[in-house]
Amino acid sequence: MNNELLFNEFTPVTSKQWKQKIQFDLAGADYNNTLIWKTNEDISVKPFYHGEDLTELPQTSNTKATQWRICETIYVVDVNKSNQKALKAIKKGADSIKFIVPNPSVSVEALLKNIDTAATPIHLELQFLSEDFIVIPANPDNYWEGIHIHTDIIGHLARNGNWFSTLNTDFSQVENIVKSTNTFSVDATLYQNAGANMVQQLAYALAHANEYLNRLDSVIASEAKQSATCIFNLSVGSNHFFEIAKLRALRILWKTLASEYNFNQDCHIYTTPTKRNKTLYDYNTNMLRTTTECMSAILGGSDTICNLSYDAIYHKVNAFGTRMARNQLLILKHESYFDKVNNPADGAYYIETITNQLAEKALELFKNIEANGGFLKQLKEGTIQRKIKESAEKEQQQFNAGNLILTGTNKHVNPSDKMKDALELYPFVKTNQRKTLIEPIIEKRLSETLEQQRLKNEA
Repeated sequence: MNNELLFNEFTPVTSKQWKQKIQFDLAGADYNNTLIWKTNEDISVKPFYHGEDLTELPQTSNTKATQWRICETIYVVDVNKSNQKALKAIKKGADSIKFIVPNPSVSVEALLKNIDTAATPIHLELQFLSEDFIVIPANPDNYWEGIHIHTDIIGHLARNGNWFSTLNTDFSQVENIVKSTNTFSVDATLYQNAGANMVQQLAYALAHANEYLNRLDSVIASEAKQSATCIFNLSVGSNHFFEIAKLRALRILWKTLASEYNFNQDCHIYTTPTKRNKTLYDYNTNMLRTTTECMSAILGGSDTICNLSYDAIYHKVNAFGTRMARNQLLILKHESYFDKVNNPADGAYYIETITNQLAEKALELFKNIEANGGFLKQLKEGTIQRKIKESAEKEQQQFNAGNLILTGTNKHVNPSDKMKDALELYPFVKTNQRKTLIEPIIEKRLSETLEQQRLKNEA
């Protein structure tokens, strides 16, 4: 059937006509006060969206939702055992592996034994800084193909309060690492897990990346810039449509920034569910949260998704939790068909509108950061930390008042739920008094104070 003939049977309805109909049905109630609400990002959410909300037709995004990869994280204690865990995970359905490497004595050759990095991309998160670890003299030209290096000295500074060594020494090593691997990474998970709102997360991620671009611009060859890849590590929360829009907005912002430096305008987005809304009590609800968060990551265009185990905040890594986390992604990909449609969010009036609003507000904040000396300067002055604390406190007050609900924790609580004997890990903020160059940004879950009280009151 001819679609044009089909839709010619219906009279177009304007945004104004929809609003008039809604106002009539409200029977005198105020439209703005009743149906429009504001987010913590100061974005007004309307009851409906229309094509008229878009000043121009959105461009089709380049992200391919059919190409996202299921990643599994393995902390390397024993190299051979970690290699075997990776091979087993690949056999069970993971098509990407992230190794957390604690020290430079780890043998990359042994770690990647029998793993085809062309078919199964590898992410190496280095908990140290060593340019010597990256150089492989035996085959320097293509050894790192299919291997993504996650070394973020600025993220380390923000999280720990200190450089690995010094600013200049750290940047010198990063420059050499980027020359060898043609990648650099930005860990923006910290900002969401610490309580930053979405506009802040985007602006800080962009300003964070801009510090690297400023340094790399003069040391990376022009042709290398076009193939260099920025890896953004992001956390996604439970505000489903806004999280989709956040990821899409990041690609728009990165494309704008990278073009100014003549860098590769495509970035790699590595996503994991946030820890901020995860709970100790009624812990099975965490599985529901991570499922919707992974859905947001897929629809938002993540390249790689690593799920968070439902018991990650209080249990050591275990086979059951790991398998369940992996299976959630396998179900989304192979049974829920979340890999069958490219760009599924393109053209959705609501998502397109909030994508543009998030991008515009984040760009404005980014410009303000740059006008005031840049991200590192504002970290040193404590401005970034203060802004995140303000946002986190606002969200915490909403949780405490019951306006932000975590089922099983501040709503529909099961008083017989006991957790004191189940703790294998300390699930709360740890304090460690030490001398730092800057105030560290601290991750904290919303439910921590309430959970500590419940644990104290357990019989």
